[in-house]
Amino acid sequence: MMSPLRCALHRIRDTSVSATLPSIESLKAELRAAAQALRDALPAEERKAAAEAIAARAFPLALAPGVIVSGFMPLKSEINPLPLLQKLAEAGSRLALPAIAGRGRPLTMRAWQFGAALTRGQWGIREPTADAPEAEPDILLVPLLAFDRAGFRIGYGAGYYDMTIRRLRGLKAVTAVGIAFAAQEVPKIPATERDERLDLVLTEREAIDLR
Repeated sequence: MMSPLRCALHRIRDTSVSATLPSIESLKAELRAAAQALRDALPAEERKAAAEAIAARAFPLALAPGVIVSGFMPLKSEINPLPLLQKLAEAGSRLALPAIAGRGRPLTMRAWQFGAALTRGQWGIREPTADAPEAEPDILLVPLLAFDRAGFRIGYGAGYYDMTIRRLRGLKAVTAVGIAFAAQEVPKIPATERDERLDLVLTEREAIDLR
């Protein structure tokens, strides 16, 4: 029997390039559910080892003094970016974390450092307190459920990161870096004009340059 993820990918492959937006969103929802199940099934030991492998490898971007790198606090089975953030902070990077400003709005990035206070935001996600100053990152570490080598990703469906990347790219040169398990790669993500492309993806196996 075909797995849910293989079934979703089969449907995407057979979809016409002229597919309507509702049909693309339906495919995204199917892929999202299958990718979530696949990620949830990864053993905890494997997830921990993957995060450590990414942090141990040389970071693929040159880091100017004081560069601002935004990360995220992992939710459920998301890969943990904290080992990488710790390494980057020790190398002189300044850190930021996202705070949800409301549905339909870009994320607010706020300055953060290890040991600083965090509060519980939407869905219980840990985020900086409201008095932490806002930041405009140079590099964004982006969570995802699935990605392809065209630079597209599937998130949870609210579009927060697409809106955030688009806003920041309108202000300055920003590098969007997906961080994921290698198993989350798929041949093709059904994308629309609202989807922002990633510049790189880091997995435990490799750093994939998509620029």
